[in-house]
Amino acid sequence: MFSKILIANRGEIAIRVIRACKEMGVATVAVFSEADRDALHVSLADESYCIGPGPAQKSYLNMDAILTIARSCGVQAIHPGYGLLSENPEFARRCEQCGIRFIGAPDEAMGKMGDKAAARQTMRGLGMPVIPGCDLVKSAAAAKREAKTVGYPLLLKARAGGGGRGIRRVDRDNEMEAAFTSASAEAQNAFGDGTLYMEKLLTHVKHVEMQLLCDQFGNVLCLGERDCSMQRKNQKILEESPAQCVTPEMRTKLTELSVAAAKSIGYVGAGTIEYLLTDDGRFYFMEMNTRLQVEHPVTEMVTGVDLVKWQIRIASGQELTLRQEDVQLDRHAIECRINAEDPTHGFRPSCGQITLLHVPGGPWVRFDTALYQGYVIPPFYDSLIAKLIVSARTRAEAIRKMQAALCEMVVEGVEHNAQTHIDLLSEPEFVNGTYTTDFLANRNV
Repeated sequence: MFSKILIANRGEIAIRVIRACKEMGVATVAVFSEADRDALHVSLADESYCIGPGPAQKSYLNMDAILTIARSCGVQAIHPGYGLLSENPEFARRCEQCGIRFIGAPDEAMGKMGDKAAARQTMRGLGMPVIPGCDLVKSAAAAKREAKTVGYPLLLKARAGGGGRGIRRVDRDNEMEAAFTSASAEAQNAFGDGTLYMEKLLTHVKHVEMQLLCDQFGNVLCLGERDCSMQRKNQKILEESPAQCVTPEMRTKLTELSVAAAKSIGYVGAGTIEYLLTDDGRFYFMEMNTRLQVEHPVTEMVTGVDLVKWQIRIASGQELTLRQEDVQLDRHAIECRINAEDPTHGFRPSCGQITLLHVPGGPWVRFDTALYQGYVIPPFYDSLIAKLIVSARTRAEAIRKMQAALCEMVVEGVEHNAQTHIDLLSEPEFVNGTYTTDFLANRNV
């Protein structure tokens, strides 16, 4: 087991990793930007070092600065969290070249699957149904030519990263230029790679993902599925597990396909394969996230498996002790992403000082956050400020528990979307589980 790990991230995910390390007896090193000098992860880690100015490109995406700190501190491994450098094969290679273990997928597997366009080619080669589309497009003019074959409406998507960034819907030719420029710029800023590809836009579908854990000995474990269909502008805002739309037979099929895909590319670590499910029972591979997901807590709450600790164990060379027959989905979990944004003004980001904070509690209630009373939310980063997760024996109980927890939560000083979640949980389509990825768009949310 490692004795010291550097966490190359910020916010709630940095704190999540620090807590796991503390429970495992592993020392932690935090890195932070000048804007995050007073952030909670800075004070919770055993050591903390500034790596640059506020913008992520000059700090959390600065590989040289991070690796310099890692070498000088004598860490054995780096945990990248999610986003930022978590799916960057160059960073993974550079870590290994420095003799530092990257707690994530091997760079070869990341290259095949972290690159969304390359992943489509890989999965197509394995015989898995893939969403119709085309691989990399280098300009808006090239995208227009390819669109004649793909057909409108379609999605321009970043080949790197995730979290809904670098994605734009295009309904007609005259929208392509602006959409291409905007998507490419957003992807470049978020991931350091503005390359795009295209997919046919499938509507009225379910977005389901399968969580995998893979060790260095060829063992692959599937920890069930999550329904991530509640989305606003391609960004997930609520997730749940298990998915009501997945029958036992379909779960078996998706598990088998996902495990086979992971084995075929020699995948190691935590990863997620995402699918779109149509109402007639068909499914299509969408992408593989070669990292920890924002929504990983719902799987932890349902299965009792600590994904971050297993990421660390696997990276240190330990073998999975769980087998597929050990995985039981006998509870239901829901996660609501609490974002600092103003729903009454187009969900524009909200920054400022947290003047009052009350965290909801009770059995099977979890609140992952980097907030504290007096903390000032900086303007440089994602608007996610907390994740509220609940679990119960049944889905109906989980919905009621989440409603109660949201009503108890108090965050003052910035605008946030808790009331939006309270309203969503009462919608008939959510209560009966029939909501799809179009649900919020159809309500102009």
